[in-house]
Amino acid sequence: MSAEPVAVVVTTDLTVGGMTCAACVNRVEKKLAKLDGVTATVNLATGRARVSHPAHVPPEELVATVEKAGYTATLPAPPEQPEGGDEGEPESVDTRRERERLTVTALLAVPVLILSMVPAWQFRNWQWLCFVLAAPVAVWSSWPFHVRALRGLRHSTATMDTLVSLGVVASFSWSAYALFLGGAGEPGMRMPFSLLPSASEGAAHIYLEAAVGVPLFVLAGRFLEARARHGTGAALRSLAQLAAKEVSIREGGVERLLPVEQLRAGHVFVVRPGERVATDGEVTEGSSAVDLSLVTGESEPVEVGPGSAVVGGAVNAGGLLLVRATAVGADTQLARITKLVTDAQAGKARAQRLADAVAGVFVPVVLALAVTVLGFWLGAGADPQAAVTACVAVLVVACPCALGLATPTALMAATGRGAQLGVLVRGPQALESLQHIDTVVLDKTGTLTSGHMSVARVTAVPGGLGREAVLRLAGAVEQGSEHPLGRAIVAYAQRAVPERPLPEVGEFSAEAGRGVRGRVEGRLVEVLAPDEELPPALADALPVAEAAAYTPVVVLVDGVAEALIEVGDVVRPGSYRAVDRLRRLGVRPVLATGDREAPARAVASALGIEEVHARCTPDQKASLVRELREDGHRVAVVGDGVNDAAALAGADLGIAMGGGTDAAIGAADVTLVRGDIEALGDAVRLARRTLGTIRVNLLWAFGYNAVTVPLAMVGLLNPMVAAAAMSVSSLLVVGNSLRLRAWQPTRTRSRTR
Repeated sequence: MSAEPVAVVVTTDLTVGGMTCAACVNRVEKKLAKLDGVTATVNLATGRARVSHPAHVPPEELVATVEKAGYTATLPAPPEQPEGGDEGEPESVDTRRERERLTVTALLAVPVLILSMVPAWQFRNWQWLCFVLAAPVAVWSSWPFHVRALRGLRHSTATMDTLVSLGVVASFSWSAYALFLGGAGEPGMRMPFSLLPSASEGAAHIYLEAAVGVPLFVLAGRFLEARARHGTGAALRSLAQLAAKEVSIREGGVERLLPVEQLRAGHVFVVRPGERVATDGEVTEGSSAVDLSLVTGESEPVEVGPGSAVVGGAVNAGGLLLVRATAVGADTQLARITKLVTDAQAGKARAQRLADAVAGVFVPVVLALAVTVLGFWLGAGADPQAAVTACVAVLVVACPCALGLATPTALMAATGRGAQLGVLVRGPQALESLQHIDTVVLDKTGTLTSGHMSVARVTAVPGGLGREAVLRLAGAVEQGSEHPLGRAIVAYAQRAVPERPLPEVGEFSAEAGRGVRGRVEGRLVEVLAPDEELPPALADALPVAEAAAYTPVVVLVDGVAEALIEVGDVVRPGSYRAVDRLRRLGVRPVLATGDREAPARAVASALGIEEVHARCTPDQKASLVRELREDGHRVAVVGDGVNDAAALAGADLGIAMGGGTDAAIGAADVTLVRGDIEALGDAVRLARRTLGTIRVNLLWAFGYNAVTVPLAMVGLLNPMVAAAAMSVSSLLVVGNSLRLRAWQPTRTRSRTR
C-alpha cells in the first residue's frame, strides 16, 4: 500500500489595494481562508498579504479571490532596485493624486467651515455660496469613499469607507433639503455655531460644515497617516539602499564595470576607499578598515586583510581591497537581513488578532447603532435635524482604522530599529516570547567566548630575556606549525610586536602531542607542552583553575625555560556586561556547553553564572531545555553551532549569533547579527518596549470608541468634531509607534569589561 503524497505548501506575497481599516483586513483574510488549505496574514500598514497555500492553488486564484472580495490584488514584480525604494524617490501617481485631492478639498472646504463657524461673517445668501463650494467636496472629493462603499455593498460587506460615505451623504442631503424645502435658503438667514448639536427654532439647520469637514479631515488624516507609516519603514529602506548598483571586477589584470546583477560567486572585484562592498566575499589582496555600522550595528570599524570575510553593504574606510565574491543576490547576509525584517513586519501579535476579530463586526454594529439612534430620536419626538445629526455623528466618529494600525506600525518601527542595532526578529511571536522569558540557556564556545584559540596570558621568567623577546622567538618558530595553538601564538606575537617582523626559522621540526622546535637567530627555540614539573617561577604563576581552563605551553630558549604561554578560547568582550544586564532584567542565565567541566566552570565563574552543564551533547541540551520548560520556565536558548540547532528549535525562543552556522540561524527566532552577546539585553528591552507600545495603541483604539460613540448617540458630538477626532485617533496610534524609531539602549558600548 503506497503512502499518500504529502501536499506541498508554498508562500505567496500579494499587494492588496483598497484596504482602509481593520474590517478590510478581516474580510480579505476570511475570503482567502475559504479556499481549501489556504491561510493568510494581511498587514494594513504595508498593504501586503502573506498567503500560505497548497501548490495546486495557483497565485492567480488568490488574486481573483481578493478581487471578488471587493479589493485589488497584484503579484509583486521583481523590483529593478532593492525593495523599499529610496527616501528621495519620486512620488507615485497615487500619492500625487491623493495630495491633489486633499489640496482641492481644503481650498473648497475651508471657506465653508469658516462661514459656518463664525456667524459674524455670514453675509446675505452666504449659505448658497457654501452649498456651491460643498457640492464638489461631497461628490468629487468623497468619490473614493463612495466607490469603495458601493463595492462593499455589492459584496455584502461594510467598512470604514461605508461609514464615511453615509455620513457625507446624510449631512449633505439634509442640508440640501433644508436649503430648498426647510426655509434655510431664505436671504439673510443666520446660523449660530455650537460644538453640541441643538434643535432649530424656525428654519432647519444646514450641516454643510459636516459635509465638507468629514472628507477633509479623513483625507488629511489618511495622507498624514501614510506619510507616518512611510517613516516606520525607513530602516528597511536604508538596508535596501546599502546594495551597490555597479561593481568593478578584475580579470587578468584588467578592470571592467558591471551591473551588480551580473556579479557571480568567484569573481574578484575592487573596493576603493569610500566605496561599499558589493557583495559578501573574502579579501584576496590589500588591507583596510571596514565600517559595518549600517549592516550589523557594530559601531567600530573592523580591520580586514587577506583571508578576512567582508559583508556586502559595508563601507571601505581605508585602503584598496580586492575581494573574491562568495555569495551573491538572495544568498548574501544583507539580503537575508532584509528578508527577515520584511517577514517580521508581515506577522501579527495575539492582541492584534483580537482587534481584527472585533473590527470584523465593528462596522455592521455601528451601522445598526446609527439606525437605532435615528429611530429612537424620531420616535421620542425629537427635532428631525437633531436625530439626523446624532445619526451622522455616530457614523463618522466610529474608527476601526486605529485598531488595524495598532500592531503593524509598531512592528515596522521596532523591527527596523532592531535591524539598525543588529537584532533581527522573525515576527511578533518572537517579540512576545522575548518579553516573557525568565531563563536563558547560553552556549559557551562562540557565544560567550570568541570561538577560536587565542593567547590568554603570557608569563615571563623574572630576569630572563623579557616578554617581547620571548614572544618574537616563539612566534617565529610557530610559523612552521599548522596547529591551532601555534596559529594563535603567531597572531598574538605579530600584534604584540607590530614594528618588528618575525624572524625566519630554520631546522624546524614538530613532535605530535609535544610541540615544535627550531633555530631562530642562532638560538634553539622550543615551544612545548610542559612536563609534570614546571620551573617554580612559572608554576607559581599558573593557578589550578587556570591550568584547567587554558592549555599551557612552555617556551625554552637554548634549553632554559623563559616563559609560559596560556592559550584557550577567551571570553568575548562584553559577555560579563551582557550576563549582568540579563540578571537585572529578571532573566536567569544557565551555561550549557559540550566543553569540559573545567573550562566551563572557569567561564561561568568569570561571568557570575551559577548553573553550569558541561559536556552536553546536542540531545542533552535539548533535554535540558525541555526540563526547564516542564518546570514552568519561559526559556530562551542562545547558540551559534549545528549542535545548538535542536535546543534552539525546542525553546520558547531561539536566539542565534550572527556569525554562527546556517543551521543555528535557521532554527532561531532572533538573530544577533553583529555576533555581540550584549545585543541580547537590547533585544529583551526593545521587545518589552514594543509590546508596551502595542498595548497602549490598542487601549487608545478601544477606549476612543468606547467614549466617543456613546457621546455621539446621545447627541453630544458635532459631526465635524467627530470627523476630526476620528482622524486624530489614527494619527495618535501611528505617532506613538514612531517613537520606537528613536529608541536607544541605555548604556554606551564599550569593548572592555
